[in-house]
Order: sequence, then C-alpha cells, then structure tokens
Amino acid sequence: MSPGQNTDDTAVPPLRSDAERNRARIVSAARTVFRRDGLGASMSSVAREAGVGIATLFRRFPTKEDLVAAVFADRMDAYADAVAVALDDPDPWTGLAGFIETVCAMQAADYGFADVLTMTFPTAKALEKSRDEAYEAMVQLINRAKTAGRLREDFTPEDLVLIYMANAGVVNATGDAAPDAWRRVVAMLLQSFQAPARGPLPDSPEPRALYKAMLRASPPCATSQDPRKKS
Repeated sequence: MSPGQNTDDTAVPPLRSDAERNRARIVSAARTVFRRDGLGASMSSVAREAGVGIATLFRRFPTKEDLVAAVFADRMDAYADAVAVALDDPDPWTGLAGFIETVCAMQAADYGFADVLTMTFPTAKALEKSRDEAYEAMVQLINRAKTAGRLREDFTPEDLVLIYMANAGVVNATGDAAPDAWRRVVAMLLQSFQAPARGPLPDSPEPRALYKAMLRASPPCATSQDPRKKS
C-alpha cells in the first residue's frame, strides 16, 4: 500500500454523493432565482438560495454560462419539441402561430427563459446546438407558411428573434401587475404577419448584427463574486 492511500473504501462515494447533491441543489436554486429575477440575477443570490458558499458554487459551475446551460437544457429541449409539433400540423399557418404562442408562453412563465431566447452563449455548446437545430426547423416552418400563402413574403427567421426580444421586454416590464399583457402583443404581431401584407416592412437585421445584439445582451461568463478572480 502506498503512503497516503485511503484504507477506507467507503470514504470516496459519500464525497461524490455530496458533490452531486450540492450540484443538484445549486441547479434547483438557480432555476428558482432565474425564473423569478431573470438572468441578471447574481451568482451570489443563487448561492444564497441554494444554501451553499459562493466558492462551492464556482467549483461546480466556473462560469455563469455553465450554470445557465445546466438550468435551461430541458427548456431548450421543450423549445425544440415545440418546433417539431408545429411542423407536424397539417395547417402551416396554424403550426407557425401555435409555435410562436407556445414559445412566448414559455417566456412568460419563466423570466430566465425569456432572457435565454434573446441571448447567445458561445461556450455552452449543448445549449447552442439545441438552438441551432431548432432554428433549422423554424426555417422550414416559415417556408411552409409562405408556400401556403398564409405568411407575408418579407417575414424572415430573424423576425422570430425580434418577437422573442419584444415579448421578453413586455414580460419583464409587466410582471405580476399585468401577467397576460404579452398575449395581446403577440396576437397583434401575428395578425400583422399574415398574408396578404398591407404594406412593406423595413429591412430585417442582418443575421450577424442580430447575433452581436444577442451576444451583447448575454451575461458575463464569470462574475466579480468569484472568490478566485483577482481584481
């Protein structure tokens, strides 16, 4: 037996179990905090909600993007599923309108998710992969609605991102005071998208410009509360 080797074979598993419990507690707490306060909430507020020290939080999730990815992985899966359901609808317009309403309802139910859809997280590879896959399906959804003559021809995939941004703004501004206000806004938007169009629209943002806007809106990868970071 080498010097310093642990002779108690039961000592290691409990440590791993404790670490997993801490991780689960942090993710659950972050889900609560982000749902209530959005992604602007601090990492220290998540640590307080979880009942762990800030150092413990950063050991499990070195950056805020890591934590966001863990919290919203299932939400992004539900987002992708909503696109698949919409594509299965035999009526292309009903499918598209239903998809937009579903996603906007998901934003209204969770302030954090409202923010996630209007931001991008370059280091969260799995999260961004789900977003990219959903995007490709949304392009199909838009093209189907145009082919059916139900969606105005100048509607672009970038317009969906603008819808999410507009809805997130309404959701965050109205909060509990007028929790259903977003429904009226989304209904007005949907009516304006239907063909035939009543007039031309200004050009939509270039994809690269919109990506930069989403990147700028994203939270920093790490926060000043990280005790390992030196000022």
